[in-house]
Amino acid sequence: MATRHHQAAAPAPQPANRGAAVQQKAAGRPDARRRPLGDIGNVLEGINRPITRSFGAQLVKKAQANCAVTNKPVAKKPAPRPEQAAKAITADNDESRKLPEGVAHNLPRKKVVNTLTSVLSHRSKEACGFNHRPKELVVVEDIDKLDGDDELAVVDYIDDIYSYYKTAEHESRPANYIGSQPEINPKMRAILVDWLVEVGHKFELMPESLYLTIYIIDRFLSMQAVPRRELQLVGVAAMLIACKYEEIWAPEASDFIHISDNTYSRKQILGMEKSILNRLSWNLTVPTSYVFLVRFAKAAGAGSDKELEHMVFFFAEMALMEYELVPLCPSLVAASAVYAARCTMKKSPIWTETLKHHTGFDDLQLMEVAKVLVAAHAAAPHSKLKAAYRKYSGEQFGRVALHPPAVALLTCSANS
Repeated sequence: MATRHHQAAAPAPQPANRGAAVQQKAAGRPDARRRPLGDIGNVLEGINRPITRSFGAQLVKKAQANCAVTNKPVAKKPAPRPEQAAKAITADNDESRKLPEGVAHNLPRKKVVNTLTSVLSHRSKEACGFNHRPKELVVVEDIDKLDGDDELAVVDYIDDIYSYYKTAEHESRPANYIGSQPEINPKMRAILVDWLVEVGHKFELMPESLYLTIYIIDRFLSMQAVPRRELQLVGVAAMLIACKYEEIWAPEASDFIHISDNTYSRKQILGMEKSILNRLSWNLTVPTSYVFLVRFAKAAGAGSDKELEHMVFFFAEMALMEYELVPLCPSLVAASAVYAARCTMKKSPIWTETLKHHTGFDDLQLMEVAKVLVAAHAAAPHSKLKAAYRKYSGEQFGRVALHPPAVALLTCSANS
C-alpha cells in the first residue's frame, strides 16, 4: 500500500536503533507485526476512505470511461490532490442521494405518529384560539372596566353568570298555549298585560316585578286552562307573587283588591296564589328578559346615554304585550329591543361587535322580532292599549315614545 500523505508535513527524524527498539517492545505481544498508529490528522471529516494517489487515479479513469461513452474528448488532468478528491467524493455522495425527478412523488410517505405531547400541544392551541385567529382584529369593548371597584357588579363572575342565564333560559319556558285555552285569545292577554303595566307604574314597582309577573302568567296559562272570568284574577295573583319575590315593601292583597275595583275577594286572590305556586312547583328563579336587558343595554352604551336606556326599556315593555313573542328566548327578545331602540335613535353602526359578543346574536337574527316591536311603536298612538306608550311619553322617561318610529326597518329584508 502506498504511503500516506499529509499537508506539507515533513517526516520526523527517526533514531538509528528504532527498528531494534520496536522489535524489543513487541516481543511480548501477540501480534508483533501490527503497524503503529500513524498521524490521524490526514483523515478528513466525513471521508471514510483515505485519499491516496492510486484512488485518485481511479477517479480520473472512471471519468474518462464516462466521457468515452458519450464520445467526448477528455483532457488529461493531473491526479487530484487529496483535498480536491475529498470534495469530489462529497459531491458525488450528495448527487447519489438525490432521487430522479418524479420518483419522490411515488414513494410512500412516512406515517404520522400522534404523540401525547403533540396532541396536548394541539389542544392547548385550540383552547387559546391560536389556530383560529381572525384575519382582522375584532375590537370588543370592555364594558366592565369602570366597575372593578364595585362589589355589586361582580366583575370577576359576570361572564359566568350570563353564560348560566343563557343555558337556564331554555328551561321552564312558556309554550304556545292559546290553542289549549278554550276561552282566552291573544287580545285578552294583551288587555291584561296593558293593565298590569299601568298597575306597576302606579305602585312604583321595580321593573323586575313586572317582567316576573308576565312570566308567571304565561307559564301558568301554558300549563292550566283558565276561564275567561278568572284571567284578571290570575294576573293579580301573579303580580302579588312577583312583588313578594322582588320588592322590599310588597303591596298587600288589600291593595290589589282595591286596584281591581273589588272584583275579587281576598280569599280568591290567596287561593289563586296557592294554585299558581303549586302548578309552577314554586320555581320562580328564572332569567326573564329584564335580566338580559340590563346587560345588553350596558353593552349598547346606555350607561352614558340615558335616552337610549329609556328607549330600550320602552320596546321591552311593548314586547310584553305581543303574544307571538311569548315562546321565544328572553335573551332574543331583549337583544331585539336593543336593536329596535338603536334603529329608532339612528345609532351608527346599529349593531356593533361588542353587542354581538355580549348578546350572542347578529343583526339578521334580530331583524324579524325588531320589526314586530317597531310596528307596535308605530301603531301605539292610535291603539286603545297604550299604557306603555303613555308611561314612556312622560318626562320621567325622557319622552322617548314620542320619537318617530323607525318605519324604514319594516321595509328591510333579512338579506339586505
